This record gives sequence, C-alpha cells and structure tokens, in this order.
Amino acid sequence: MPAVSKGDGMRGLAVFISDIRNCKSKEAEIKRINKELANIRSKFKGDKALDGYSKKKYVCKLLFIFLLGHDIDFGHMEAVNLLSSNKYTEKQIGYLFISVLVNSNSELIRLINNAIKNDLSSRNPTFMCLALHCIANVGSREMAEAFASEIPRILVAGDTMDSVKQSAALCLLRLYKTSPDLVLMGEWTSRVVHLLNDQHMGVVTAAISLITCLSQKNPDEFKTCVSLAVSRLSRIVSSASTDLQDYTYYFVPAPWLSCKLLRLLQCYPPPEDGAVKGRLVECLETILNKAQEPPKSKKVQHSNAKNAILFEAISLIIHYDSEPNLLVRACNQLGQFLQHRETNLRYLALESMCTLASSEFSHEAVKTHIETVINALKTERDVSVRQRAADLLYAMCDRSNAKQIVAEMLSYLETADYSIREEMVLKVAILAEKYAVDYSWYVDTILNLIRIAGDYVSEEVWYRVIQIVINRDDVQGYAAKTVFEALQAPACHENMVKVGGYILGEFGNLIAGDPRSSPLVQFNLLHSKFHLCSVPTRALLLSAYIKFINLFPETKATIQEVLRCDSQIRNSDVELQQRAVEYLKLSSIASTDVLATVLEEMPPFPERESSILAKLKKKKGPGAVSVTELEDSKREGGELNGGGDRGQDTATMAASNASTPSPSADLLGIRSTAPLGAAPASAGSLLVDVFSEAGPTAPSAAVNDDGFLRFVCKNNGVLFENQLLQIGIKSEYRQNLGRMYLFYGNKTSVQFASFTTTVSCPGELQSQLNVQTKPVEPLVEGGAQIQQVLNIECLTDFSDAPLLNIKFRYGGALQNLTLKLPVTINKFFQPTEMTSHDFFQRWKQLSQPQQEAQKIFKANNSMDTEVLKAKLLGLGTALLDNVDPNPENYVCAGVIQTKSQQVGCLLRLEPNAQAQVQHTDSPERVSHNYSSIPNFLHYLSPYSVNI
Repeated sequence: MPAVSKGDGMRGLAVFISDIRNCKSKEAEIKRINKELANIRSKFKGDKALDGYSKKKYVCKLLFIFLLGHDIDFGHMEAVNLLSSNKYTEKQIGYLFISVLVNSNSELIRLINNAIKNDLSSRNPTFMCLALHCIANVGSREMAEAFASEIPRILVAGDTMDSVKQSAALCLLRLYKTSPDLVLMGEWTSRVVHLLNDQHMGVVTAAISLITCLSQKNPDEFKTCVSLAVSRLSRIVSSASTDLQDYTYYFVPAPWLSCKLLRLLQCYPPPEDGAVKGRLVECLETILNKAQEPPKSKKVQHSNAKNAILFEAISLIIHYDSEPNLLVRACNQLGQFLQHRETNLRYLALESMCTLASSEFSHEAVKTHIETVINALKTERDVSVRQRAADLLYAMCDRSNAKQIVAEMLSYLETADYSIREEMVLKVAILAEKYAVDYSWYVDTILNLIRIAGDYVSEEVWYRVIQIVINRDDVQGYAAKTVFEALQAPACHENMVKVGGYILGEFGNLIAGDPRSSPLVQFNLLHSKFHLCSVPTRALLLSAYIKFINLFPETKATIQEVLRCDSQIRNSDVELQQRAVEYLKLSSIASTDVLATVLEEMPPFPERESSILAKLKKKKGPGAVSVTELEDSKREGGELNGGGDRGQDTATMAASNASTPSPSADLLGIRSTAPLGAAPASAGSLLVDVFSEAGPTAPSAAVNDDGFLRFVCKNNGVLFENQLLQIGIKSEYRQNLGRMYLFYGNKTSVQFASFTTTVSCPGELQSQLNVQTKPVEPLVEGGAQIQQVLNIECLTDFSDAPLLNIKFRYGGALQNLTLKLPVTINKFFQPTEMTSHDFFQRWKQLSQPQQEAQKIFKANNSMDTEVLKAKLLGLGTALLDNVDPNPENYVCAGVIQTKSQQVGCLLRLEPNAQAQVQHTDSPERVSHNYSSIPNFLHYLSPYSVNI
C-alpha cells in the first residue's frame, strides 16, 4: 500500500473532529455540524473548481458527519469524481464514501460501475484491490450482474498478483452469498480448485473459503478439491513451526488454513481413492498425536490454535464414521477434556461426545465416561455445560445403564436450572419409555417426574403414560395403586390429578377390594382436589365421576349429589355446566346395561410413534433427537404401545372446535394425542381427534379440492393427506375477520427441504378477500410438524376460494401441490335470532328474482334430524325454532359480515321424507354471489349426493 504523504494529513478534518469532541452539549454539536455542512455545500456549488485534496477533505468530513448519525443528502457526485483520481488516498476516500453511503438504487451506480471497471482493467494492483473491496462491501445484485463474470477471470489469471487474487476470491464469495444465481463458475471451476496448490498461503486461505461455499451448493462440480485439500493438509500437518514462519501462530503452522481444509473435507464422503484416504487418515492420526504432546507455549493463544485444529479433525472423524480406531482415539481425547479447567473445552468435549455416542464404533468408549459426565451434571457452574452433560447422558443411554441415567437425571431435576427443565423432562420420559423392560418402573418414573417437575411436564408426557397403562393389562392394577398413593400427598400437582382421575376412573375397580382404597375413599380423594384445579382438569374429574357410577353403583347417590349442586349445574363455565347436566341426566335415566355400554372401558390405543419423541425432535440443538435415533428406538423394540386418538364424550369435540390453537398444538396427530377424559377448554388441547374424517389422497400439480366441501360446515380437520404430507386446518371467524392455522406434518423419516407455501387469490378474489400469511420454516424434519398462521379479511361478497401452493424437496425430487383453501362466504355468517312474524315479513320483502336462490336435491338414505340441525348450525346461521308453520321444515337466519356491507340472509330447508328430497330456499339482500349458498347445502346431510 502506498505511503501517506505529509500533505494528506487533512488538517481541516482534524480541526473539525476536535471541535465536535469539544462540544459541551448536543445542541452545540448540531450547530457546529450545520455550520460545516453549509460551508461544504457552498464549496461544492462555488464557481471555483476544487482540487483533489479539497474534495477528499470535504468528502471525509461528510463521511464523519454521517457516522455520527446525521443524514447526508449531497456530496455523492464529488465522491464519484474522486474515483477517477490517480492518487491512492483520493481514490481510497472515494471508494470508502461509496461503500458506506451509496445504495444499490442510486442513480450514480452506472458511473460507479464504470469507474470500477476502469480500475479492474488498469492492472494496478492497489487500484484493483480498492475496486474489489468496494464491490464486496456493497455486495448488491447490481454489482453481481456487472462484475460476476469478470472477477473469476481476474482470480485465475496467471499474471494477477497474489494480493489481488486474495481480494478477488473473497469478493466472489460475497457476491455468491448474495446472488448465487448470477455467479456461474462454469469453465473456471477446475482452475479455481487448483488454487489450493498455489504457492502463496494467503491465496490458498482465501480460495478455500470460496471453494467450501461453492462445494456446499454444488458438491459434484468441486469434488476434485478433495485430493488437493488432503495433499495441502498433509504438507501443513507434517511441517514444523519453522517451515511456515509467515503463517505460524504461536508455534502452530497455519491453524486457520488447517481448520478450513478440515471443514471443506466435511462436505464430502470419505475419499474412494485408497492412497488419498490413507494419507488423510495419517494426517488425522498426526493431529491426534500432536494433541498428546506437551505444549510448546504456556500462552492461551497456542492452546486455542492447537485445540481448534483438533476439534475440526474430530468433527471430520465423526462425519466419516468409518474408522473405528480414530473414533475411539477421538473419544479418549475428548474424555481428557471433560475435566479440563477451561469451561469452553469442557463444553466442546461434551458436545462432540454427544455425536460420538451415536456411532456404533465409539458408543462403548463414550459409556466409560459416564461417572465423569454425571459429576459434571451435578457440579458444573455454567448452565450451558450442564445442559450438554444432560444431552450426553441422553445420547449414551442404552438398556444396560438406563435405570442409572434416568435416576441421576431425576435427581438433578430437583435443582436444575429452569431454562433446561422442560427438555430434561422430555428426555427422562423418552428414556423411561424407550428402555423400559419393567412397566411398573416406567409408571413409577413418570409419576416421580410429575411430582418433581410437574410444571414442566407437558401434556404429551402424561397422555403417554395413560396410553401405555391402557394398552398393558399387567400394569393397570399397579398404576391404579401407585397413583392412588401419590394423590394422598398434601401438595399434589395438577398433572398428577389428571393422571389419577383418568386411571382411577378406568381401573379403580382393581384396587377397590382394599378397604383403604374403597370406591368412596377413591371418590373423596379425587373430589378433595376438585376445587384446586383448573377448568380442564375439573372437566376430566367429572368424566371420572360418571365412570365411577358405572364401576361402583354404591357411589351413585353421592356423585349425583355433587353433580346436582349449584356450583356444577349453574357453573359459569359452559363446559363444566354441560358436563354436569348431561352426566346427571345420563346417570338418572339410563339403565345399568345402557350405562355400562356408554361408559365401557377404553379400548387399547393403536401403536404409533411416541408423541414425546416428536416433540423433543422439534427442539433444535445438539440435544435434539436424530432421525437415526428414532428409527433405532423402533428397531430395538423399546418403544411401548401407545398413541392414537380416543374419546369419551362429544362435549369435548364441541369445545375443541371453539378453542384457539396454540403454536404447540398437535392437530395432525403426528404426536399421539390423549384420551378424551379431559376437557380441552384451553387452547392447544390435544384431547380430540378432529381429523378423523380425512382419508389419504394423491398429490397433484393441478388444484386439489377433494377435501374442500367437507369444511363448509366445520372449521377443523385434515385438508389433505398422502404418503408424505398431512395438512390440517383449525380456523375461527369473528365478523368479517378470520384466522386460519395450517399444520404441515412430515409423515416420513426424511427431511423436507426448501419447504415453501404461497397463498394466492385468483382473479377478482384479490379485491374481495385479503389474506395475509406468515412465512414457514424452510426445513421440516422427519416426523415433525410446523404451523403457519393466515389472517383473513372479507372485504366484499365472493364466490371463489383462495389457493394454497406447497413446494418442497423430498429425496431430491421437487414436490408441487395446489389446494383450495376452505374459505367460503358462510364462514362470515353471524347468527341472528328473530320471531316468526319478523322472519316471514322480511321473507316477503325479498321477493325479487335476483334476491332468491333455490335448489332441490335428493338424499340417498333416511334424513337424520339431529345431523341436519348440526350441519345447519355449522353453516353459521341461527336455527330458529317454532317459526315455520310446518314443523318438519328448518328455518335459519344470519347476517354475512363484510368490510363494505352487512348482508342479511334467510334460509328454509324443506325435507320431503317420502320422496327423500330436500328443497332449499335462500333469499338475500344482494343476489349475484350469495346464490352459491344453497350449493353448500348439498353437504348439509351426509346422506345427500353431491350434484
């Protein structure tokens, strides 16, 4: 770089900076800046032409003022003029100003590009480097379009100086990261790869950053870099610290280049060439050997550089997972770091050993360090290190040490940091389930888990223990006895009450023979917790009470008295009130046989993947369970029976339809759901299978509307399902606004990549419906589920439906799917009550042909009155009783809410039972689009045919 002469000191700039620093207040600073800006503006606009030095000085002042946080709206042209100067300092200031203040949309960008092209073609290395730095700093798409084809030529040219090659490589890397579609290597690929053989280490270091990035996107094009990288790594590893003096850092030869080479090799599988592979194994062994040597310096920089190379080498060994000797040596080396005084080293060692534990070659070697890891879990001060220790215990667990590890993790949970308790709970639950050979031990573990960390036990955990107890006859009695004893504790967590209510309601008869756990004692114990619980738990307990009446007839009078009290049948919560009234009536009028049939014992759940595994898998980070582990758990047969969706009552279904889902709600059933003994009054309840009606369909590039009509009278369900993907919907509408939750579930064990969704409103629908979407995660792990929220606003009447397009890559193949979203005009109905007189008065007023639409359609089977009523209510209207003179007819009224207007709608459904025909008549205040409403009525009855 050229030396700066005395004349370039810019005394005026130094004085200005000094004045700014001496200002006593913000007002004084602003006053001084405004004075200087006025002076600079007058100089630029003056008749006298400024020389290069003056332009440079004033541009520097503007740059300084901008860096102080003030807006600069002039001086750009003067900065561009500096680019044409032949003086280094003037050109440097011009490029600096442009890099900081000029955006890609500026009108000056063409002039700037011309100046940059002139410098790139000047063959002056200093000017070329300035131009390349400017391109990289701006990094816009316009820059990429202008120079993406020129920079590779500079990079591989034989007469390009080394410093320019370094800048060109890093500049090209910057453009590739911002606009990968414009940076096409093509003919330059092999020549760029051969930069790894360059004599200048700086060029190799810069080039390898570029090659690593390119290899990650296009591995096949750059696979020839593997042998060159191994060769270069071998030369560095085998060299002494004196051989590469300019690139030796505290006695470690080229540590940054070594790390980059090792990272590049992790983009590829083990080399197929035996000689290359042998040379690479020799390099890795040398790195492991050097880690055992005494340090050549006591300074921390030496150990940091040495350990950086070691950990990258271990990462490469783990990536290959093909050299048992190296894997075991790596594990032993990491084991030495577990008790190192440096916290960072302990953290990295634990993190790397988590990955080693999944290898069949090193799993046993990792297990030898179990006591050290347990000690780290108990004694580490840093919570992040403790979390990695918990992750490692989870990873090294197998049948031989499961009970020990679960016991230690349970013990640690009592004092664990709050930030990691939820994940710890999930891991304990998974290990207890995966490696349980004694089901009583599993039940004890989960109940102990609820006792210790009840607030962090998610619904999936206690759902799972319920499912397993129901599926295993041999553990039902033990579970009932254990949970009965747990409920006797003075302070009992609500999750324990839920488990107790469900298990005693199902299997309380198995322990009723003992006077200490007689039916009345069981009921009184559960009811003593009733007033302390939330509404969903109370609803579950009411379901348990009605079960008790079936199991123990002697408790009927006591339980009926509880159900009959005002606090139940007049409860302010509609769910509790409905349950109390229905259960009281059921217990009063039903015979013993009917009661036994309605309240029979829950059947076994179908086997499916553990819901807890799916939940933990969604957690990112080293502790997250991998697809391989999930598959291993199935292969080993350690997973207990469970999963599936069962129900005890229909009231829960109604409550679920009215609730708003939480982001963690498992509506697709990828996580298994719980029995319906509990009320899902809270958002995100998993107790109801609202998707039981959907069947698998085939993906298609055309618009798929197979499931569209199913959602006319309901808001929740599975919109689409095939072998790869399941799409569920849960939606709610208020006046002219709606919110729809879409749940995308990956049914495979393979990751979905480049997952994108687009919602479009075709044609006129753009002006009739406003749909706002939130983006989704681009990666969907195998067995995982992601959620997308859509906000919908009805602007005016409409008849079309928005389209949902989904694209993703599965196994390298692009999947494309387009569906009709079930957003119909009736979703914006507001039910309206009115008398018979008002109804027919308005009906007669709407007598014009354009105000009425009629449809006659035939039913295949007998018409069920209750089903028809439910469908009409699901349509969104109010079902009016005692309005029509013919009691067989159904009369409805509602108001369609849009942003621009409110539209009243009256509807009559006239069934003809003899002819199996239904006739609908629907007058409205406006005509052209609402005539589609009777078309929806084809779907009102499951017995009708779609015409």
